[in-house]
Amino acid sequence: MNKLIAKEWLRAAHDDLLLISEIIDNESLTHLVAFHCQQAIEKSFKSILEYNNNNVPKRHDLLVLKDLVFNQIEIGNEDMLEALNSLYTESRYPGDLGLLPEGKPTTKDAEGFYSFARNIYAQAELQIKS
Repeated sequence: MNKLIAKEWLRAAHDDLLLISEIIDNESLTHLVAFHCQQAIEKSFKSILEYNNNNVPKRHDLLVLKDLVFNQIEIGNEDMLEALNSLYTESRYPGDLGLLPEGKPTTKDAEGFYSFARNIYAQAELQIKS
């Protein structure tokens, strides 16, 4: 197990969460909150994989990664994971891309994504720091 690399993945996830804490109240940036939530979860999953000596795929699909860590972490709200997964790539580009079916994520959506990402991160942190 490479604890150092696992901790680096976790530090990168923490940086995404730190950025979110700075922009969470800005209604114009909800799509970026969603993007960084996806990133924090992806990196948290990858920290668990690295910590447990599993192959860390060069994939960004949260559903694929979730299947690789399912026995080490409690996801809880898989719908939230699916929503963030669908927003990942498109959230970085202008126009109609990066939208939920009902449009740009609301502030309430962003807050829910942030809470969900913090929960996944906290679970990963417990494993890595133990």
